[in-house]
Amino acid sequence: MKVSVIGCGYLGAVHAAAMASLGHEVVGVDVDPIRVAALAAGRAPFYEPDLDELLARTGRAGRLSFTTDIEDVKGASVHFVCVGTPQSADSDAADLRYVEAVFAALVPVLQPGDVVAGKSTVPVGTAEGHVAEVEAAGARLVWNPEFLREGYAIRDTLSPDRLVYGLAPGDATSAAVLDAVYARQLDAGTPRIVTDLTTAELVKVAANSFLATKISFINAMAELCEVAGGDVGTLADAIGLDPRIGRKFLGAGVGFGGGCLPKDIRAFSVRAHELGADSAGGLLREVDAINLRRRAHVVDLVQNELGGLVGARVTVLGAAFKPDSDDVRDSPALDVALRLASAGADVVVTDPRAIDSARRVAPGLTYVADLEDAVRGADAVVLLTEWPQYRDADPVRLGALASRRVVVDGRRVLDRAAWEVAGWRVRVIGSADGPMGILSAG
Repeated sequence: MKVSVIGCGYLGAVHAAAMASLGHEVVGVDVDPIRVAALAAGRAPFYEPDLDELLARTGRAGRLSFTTDIEDVKGASVHFVCVGTPQSADSDAADLRYVEAVFAALVPVLQPGDVVAGKSTVPVGTAEGHVAEVEAAGARLVWNPEFLREGYAIRDTLSPDRLVYGLAPGDATSAAVLDAVYARQLDAGTPRIVTDLTTAELVKVAANSFLATKISFINAMAELCEVAGGDVGTLADAIGLDPRIGRKFLGAGVGFGGGCLPKDIRAFSVRAHELGADSAGGLLREVDAINLRRRAHVVDLVQNELGGLVGARVTVLGAAFKPDSDDVRDSPALDVALRLASAGADVVVTDPRAIDSARRVAPGLTYVADLEDAVRGADAVVLLTEWPQYRDADPVRLGALASRRVVVDGRRVLDRAAWEVAGWRVRVIGSADGPMGILSAG
């Protein structure tokens, strides 16, 4: 089947390459000629494991091409709308300008019988606003939300945990078209849910809101554990054994970030308020507030350990919002680094993948690629992105480089005992203060 993917950022590039790997003929469309040229050459403009290889392989096979011309989608049976919906510059609402631009450009080139499949995360009610114009072109509109995790995006596309089809009233045929697109996933037993447009839109934002709520809940418990003398990791293990709760997303720490959860819960809160569901919006605002509070708390921990931040050299391990990504959108790690610098610290940031991305967003910080070079002379080390190379770093070797052996584990991944034996004063977020380590490296 020939399909088009409109919008070739993170979601669209992954979806296009994955669909081509399933044997479909795919044309990707984007307004950015530099991005199109890179993708056509088999290079993604961001880091996602295995994506470059998949782009190159499907391109060589002749199943994947990229263009800036919307006319090139003609002949495709399904058109996937994959543009971003960032947070608006002047409010928490979603910015829908890219979605609106896609429909304005796509509708004039639609052919009778085409299916337009929205994958972008949009406020509830957005799809219904475009049904009439799509149907006037003889095409049909469906909403088919994505559930990708950065670092696992190809796997999540090729082996999803569910497929959701939102259909317009009276549409009895589009499900069959999507079934043909996703035939391999369905044959593998992937659950399929067919519903209305409104529910399909809500599925994505509700899922992200629930995950964010779960993270903020355990971080609220972390605050209590620190003052009461408990350990949030053991607490999470204990409550996570309850099958009604589960252990996933109960990892306390510096909180969530990235291009989805923060902006999605904020936009959902705004939309809930617009619809008169103020209690739901209030819940999500508190989820967001708890999450942001974690970032300020890390800064307080570092300041307390050093007795002040002015002139202190602080090494931040991590800039990306999560491992296996170079995405720094709403990154807790980069936010904390900026807060430390604003408080007077001399901040050095290191990250295996995200230094270039971070430098574009926060050019005033110092960036060092090598871990040991970054730690050299540090008064404190703050782990904020749980890259394996940081989790598994040698505390003895790093201790010989630091000025003072103070480490704050904002992701709860370090072997605390090993670091303390190596002479480090260790503070683990969500745990009561431990025994004193050696503050001087000398």
